[in-house]
Amino acid sequence: MNNFSRLIVNWYRLNKRYLPWREEVNPYYIWLSEIILQQTKVNQGTPYYFKFLQKYPTIVKLADAEEKEILNDWQGLGYYSRARNLHYTAKYIRDNLNGEFPKNYTEILKLKGVGKYTAAAISSFAFNEKKAVVDGNVYRLLSRYFDIETPVDSSAGIKEFQSLADCLINKKNPGEHNQAMMEIGALICTPKKPKCTDCPLSLKCISYAVDNIQNRPVKKIKTKIKKRFFHYLVFNYNEELIIEKRTKKDIWKNMYQFPLIEVKNIEEKIDLSIFKNKLFESSTRKHILSHQIIYAKFHHFESISNFDANWFTIKKNELENYPIPRIIDKYLEEQKLF
Repeated sequence: MNNFSRLIVNWYRLNKRYLPWREEVNPYYIWLSEIILQQTKVNQGTPYYFKFLQKYPTIVKLADAEEKEILNDWQGLGYYSRARNLHYTAKYIRDNLNGEFPKNYTEILKLKGVGKYTAAAISSFAFNEKKAVVDGNVYRLLSRYFDIETPVDSSAGIKEFQSLADCLINKKNPGEHNQAMMEIGALICTPKKPKCTDCPLSLKCISYAVDNIQNRPVKKIKTKIKKRFFHYLVFNYNEELIIEKRTKKDIWKNMYQFPLIEVKNIEEKIDLSIFKNKLFESSTRKHILSHQIIYAKFHHFESISNFDANWFTIKKNELENYPIPRIIDKYLEEQKLF
């Protein structure tokens, strides 16, 4: 074992968090945890991991479920394309691989919704394959340790960091090495206020030695945030509601919502006179996604009129059976509606 790997693995064995999927070698469990934890914090994702394993203990059980049911179980996690890809891949494994999860990096990488990081994580954790994981934690750790100025979001940077991670990996125990890399990045080499004095690599960390930690990693692309403005129409009459399905290639695809009018600005005047018996409208709600900010108002009506072809009626108590975006779910919770 090289000195770098020995240092991080020894630290990991003494300091690692208990995570329910960490001792698993079942690739289905590992795959499920990795998909859930994409863009999701551990404490938020853990209850979903247990819920999915209890309800869908095998890949075939997951594949046999309806997409609507899976989206409903995923509700609150966000990034719903992950749930759709999870279901698609489960069906693919059931129908084309006899329900058996692929056993190597190359085949795992072919699965929908699985990138290089996830394929390396599954193959090293489940099958001890010598594939180095490179996620945000690893980029940050390596860029600081070697004081690398190449942007991590450039094509050159992606190649450089992957090559470096591949050179450093412990050939005998790649899974534990990968876990250690990510754990130090998550707990010690954090984006803000890293705990450098507690780091097992601090004596050889170049950025730490030259006081350059705050400038690593380097990114060249600043994410653009898009603002969107929604008006939801809430028709509530005789214990019934109107909802519609989101079918376009957009956020929350295949989920359900109250009829929606999207405008260019939340203050833009919209003509709701065709809908009779308006009760009230909510204040503007703000909902933050990774690359979008949604500003929304809810307009309440006490009767149903001018029925659109894409709308359909459900009983109020049936709404819980339909996966709805968190912005709607949170509004209903706060207002104690339905």
